[in-house]
Amino acid sequence: MPTPLYSSDSFHRACRGEPVRQTPIWLMRQAGRYMAEYRALREHHPILEMMKNPECAADVTLQPVNAFDVDAAIIFADILTLLEPMGLDLEFIPGRGPVFHNPIQCGEDVRRLASVRPETDLAFTLEAIRITRERLDGRIPLIGFSGAPFTLACYAIQGGGSKDFDDVRGWMYRNPAAFTDLMDRLTEAVIAYLLAQIDAGAQALQLFDSWAGSLSQSEYARRAAPYTRRIFEALEGAVPTIHFSANGGHLLEQIADMPVSVIGVDWRPDPGQVLNRLGRDTVVQGNLDPALLLSSDEAMLEGMKQVLEGFSPAKGHIFNLGHGVIKTTPPERVKLLVDSVHACTAHAPSPGAERAES
Repeated sequence: MPTPLYSSDSFHRACRGEPVRQTPIWLMRQAGRYMAEYRALREHHPILEMMKNPECAADVTLQPVNAFDVDAAIIFADILTLLEPMGLDLEFIPGRGPVFHNPIQCGEDVRRLASVRPETDLAFTLEAIRITRERLDGRIPLIGFSGAPFTLACYAIQGGGSKDFDDVRGWMYRNPAAFTDLMDRLTEAVIAYLLAQIDAGAQALQLFDSWAGSLSQSEYARRAAPYTRRIFEALEGAVPTIHFSANGGHLLEQIADMPVSVIGVDWRPDPGQVLNRLGRDTVVQGNLDPALLLSSDEAMLEGMKQVLEGFSPAKGHIFNLGHGVIKTTPPERVKLLVDSVHACTAHAPSPGAERAES
């Protein structure tokens, strides 16, 4: 499927490993609590209400687009809303975060899960995508996303967040058949949801497997990778796809073996070592430590230069943080980073620059 041209299409060109005039940049959690505009909305609306109001979700999506010269927008949503229509009771509790009041405890709970019909069950996010596309008016592409099956399973079983999800892995080992059933159901739900996002207008998709890094290489290959692969196979050729896993540096080779366009890297692995392992014919996204945006301008910009230099031999590079923007980040630091990435790469060789069109 041909990719349409945009006023700023460096993001899509980088996803395809094509020459770019400057390195594209967008940031995970680029819309959120660090922005005064977002906090003003949160004073009057609970977060789930904001996500389920398409006009409000579009407003939040566009806040960083209007404030910074980012090269892609990402729809304001949450990976956990996909679990609600399956039968899990989700609540965001201030000071605690997301909580499921009826977590999965046994195989019967898995068998009771409902199938997801994205066009009706998640219509609010799909409509937010349509509205955002219209408001963007071709300025930059819009990214949709979902959680990967293993990460969704972690929250569904745990009933909320955890530092390591040890209890979930224990449940997985004790209930292998039920866990396989759960992963199959989640995979089908994610595929349906992401295809619906494409139909609604998403121009790229990111799969967040935030907790896959808690698995060993062998357990990831057995219990998570086959389901993630099925998702990327179902999406192959439709729009550019990105995989991101926090603390998943030991899994990079397995992820790169999937039909995914871009490999997202958190801040822990060294860019040069990543390319030594995966080869230079790879498109990568990342991987500045988000804590550097809490430091001095000098330290942040030095870290930025190291990331740009480290990934410069890659077939393509999309600059991003190694995780989401931290809520205490000064907005002016985000602006400086975005502008500096563009300034530092506008006239310097970028990935594939030797093939760049005049």
